[in-house]
Amino acid sequence: MAESGGSPPSTVTQLLAEVRAGSSSAFDELFPLVYEELRRLAHAQRRQWHGDETMNTTALIHEAYLKLAAPEELDWESRAHLMSVAAKAMRQILIDYARGKRAKKRGGDWVRVTLNELKLEDPSPELPARRAEALIRLDESLTRLARRDERQSRVVECRFFGGMTIRHTAAVLGVSSATAERDWAMAKAWLFRDMDVAPAG
Repeated sequence: MAESGGSPPSTVTQLLAEVRAGSSSAFDELFPLVYEELRRLAHAQRRQWHGDETMNTTALIHEAYLKLAAPEELDWESRAHLMSVAAKAMRQILIDYARGKRAKKRGGDWVRVTLNELKLEDPSPELPARRAEALIRLDESLTRLARRDERQSRVVECRFFGGMTIRHTAAVLGVSSATAERDWAMAKAWLFRDMDVAPAG
C-alpha cells in the first residue's frame, strides 16, 4: 500500500525502523509527520462526543500520543500498522471516558441501549446521555467478538473507532477490500445479535 498523508513514505518508513530499534528521538520526529492522520482519526471520534467539550480533538490526540509513546507500543511495522494501533488507543481512551461518565451518574436506573444508537455505519454527531452506556456495551461486545474472530473485531475497531474506510482498513489488516467488507458486514450482524438487537432493514 502506498503511504498516505503529506510526508514522504521513505521518511516515515525510516523513522518507524528507528523507533523499532529503540530510538526515542525518532518517535519525536515521527509524530509530527503523522499528526494530520491522527487528527483526522481523533476528529472522527470527537464527533461521538458532540456537545461535551471535555473530550476535544486535541485532548484525544494528546492522550493517544501518551499511549503510543509507551515502550511496549513502539513496534510498528508500517504507517498503516501505526494507525491501527492509534485506533485501538482511541478506543481505550473513549471507553475509559464513557466509564467515567457512567460512574458520575451512579444511582441511575439501568437503561437498555442498542447498537442503533451508535449508528455504526456513520457515527452520529449527536450524543444522547445514553450514548456512553452504548459505547461501553459495544466495547464489551467487541471483546467477546475478538475471542470468536480477532480480525472481525479489528475491522470494527478500524472502521468505528478509527474512522477508516474499507480500503484503508483492508490495508491496515493486510487483506483484500472484499474480505474487509465481508468481515465488516459479518461483525455488524454479530454485534447486533450480541447486543440483543435485530438488525434494521
